[in-house]
Amino acid sequence: MIGSLRGKLLAKMPPWLTLDVQGVGYELEAPMMTFYTLPNIGEEVFLYTHLVVREDAQALFGFATLADRALFRSLIKVSGVGPKLALTILSGQSAEEFQRCIQNNDTQALVRLPGVGKKTAERLVIEMRDRLPEAGAVADSSSPAVVGVAPVAYVANPRQEAISALCSLGYKPADASKMVQAIDATDKSCEDLIRLALQSAIR
Repeated sequence: MIGSLRGKLLAKMPPWLTLDVQGVGYELEAPMMTFYTLPNIGEEVFLYTHLVVREDAQALFGFATLADRALFRSLIKVSGVGPKLALTILSGQSAEEFQRCIQNNDTQALVRLPGVGKKTAERLVIEMRDRLPEAGAVADSSSPAVVGVAPVAYVANPRQEAISALCSLGYKPADASKMVQAIDATDKSCEDLIRLALQSAIR
């Protein structure tokens, strides 16, 4: 089991990122709550990880905190919730916001997330209530970034990257485009656009 990785950040295009760990490139998927904490390309980062092994593939997921990883592991134990949907939930809400939804039986907030229907929201409230202490018990305030490596130049279109990321999280292309186009993209990174789009979607 790969429990954590420390390496140089080679690429980040939500929900994907690549870490160079002593010459080996690891591709990971991460929730947006983790992307918001990532350093610049070329800098060092530390992430907690969870490996999902299936018959046809292996997928590695990265998290900025132990609390986020614990919540992810609890979510994928819920009937009908796989890694992709768990990643979407952790992208649309922080662990604290999700915990409040469960404690307050707020299924309306949960169904605003792509892929979460009424039945899934109700199941989450029921099954996660007893698992919340496990998910929220560990808090980690350490910074994942370590300075010292010059960033690699990379030119991209933040708006298009944000739309692509939202589609990867389960939003329909037309909806993702509408969400991003409604935001003033001036001086905003891809992560900024995704954060604002997700905030507007779950209000």
